[in-house]
Amino acid sequence: MDLLVLAIAFVVILLGAELFTNSIEWFGRKLELAEGAVGSVLAAVGTALPETMIPIIAIAFGGGGEATDDVGVGAILGAPFMLSTLAMFVTGVGVIAFRARRASGTRMVVDTTVLVHDIRYFIVAYSIAIGAAFLPPELQSLKIVVAVVLIGIYVWYVKGHLDAEAGEADGDLAPLRFRKADRRGYYVDPAVPRLRIVNIQVLFALGCIIGGAYLFVGAVNNLAATLGVSELLLALVIAPIATELPEKFNSLIWVRQGKDTLAMGNITGAMVFQSTIPTFVALVFASSAWHIGEGSYTAFASAGIAFLSTAAIFIPLARRGSLRGRNLLVGGAFYLVYLGLVVAVIANG
Repeated sequence: MDLLVLAIAFVVILLGAELFTNSIEWFGRKLELAEGAVGSVLAAVGTALPETMIPIIAIAFGGGGEATDDVGVGAILGAPFMLSTLAMFVTGVGVIAFRARRASGTRMVVDTTVLVHDIRYFIVAYSIAIGAAFLPPELQSLKIVVAVVLIGIYVWYVKGHLDAEAGEADGDLAPLRFRKADRRGYYVDPAVPRLRIVNIQVLFALGCIIGGAYLFVGAVNNLAATLGVSELLLALVIAPIATELPEKFNSLIWVRQGKDTLAMGNITGAMVFQSTIPTFVALVFASSAWHIGEGSYTAFASAGIAFLSTAAIFIPLARRGSLRGRNLLVGGAFYLVYLGLVVAVIANG
């Protein structure tokens, strides 16, 4: 039964991702937004909702217990780690797999300005967030200040993308999937949908993504319990894979279409979002759990791996100004390193 639910959830997420990529491009076109804003802000925030809701619910509405706070903090740390390692790897595999149908082959045609902008904000914000975990107990009040700073960083980051001028409109947008549902609008102009029907498709797609992700996580939890998989392994490794599926699917769809800035921006924008907004929740509502010490070394080690993987991928990009699918595969190596660390901790625990 769990396998059936797993399969259904997988299909629902895939459907939601396809509808979302289609509608969010039209949404950006209707609002005349730059490609960076569409990929790094709109798409990133939308597809980050499943993994963001888990820690928020665990911390803010979980009763304030130590166990729920630890689950929330683990989920918050797991998101940037998965995005900077496994999501990068999957995107790289997608570029290589779809090279025959891509005009640029394995070379990724990306706006380096957008991606470097995202990564700079991620490094700064996540460094500040992780630095707060080193604060001694008597300075816990400073974590509130850090939380406010992180919100300010994200607001400024979004403003930068929204202020960017939109480039020349991309004429090869696929028709909106729900366009015929708006009979009046379709009759007036079948090629360009009205904003209202675009909004409906965006909301429907997000519903599929969020609902499918929760079904997937629930099925994974049940399956892990049936197979006797360690709870630590589940919390740090298995569950985050499920909640990061929307970003992976979106990026695969966009690299297949040759829209590499959208594909990468969806991931890098989510990294900035995950390093600020969910971390704000942890610093305000679970400040004692956001601390590096006995019992939390393994979880916080994921942040170090995230920084290393990000540096290995994006420092060469900043220097050369180019990116190829194979460059993203290094994320998979860093993911395996951390997986080995977690398995070793469980085996020795």
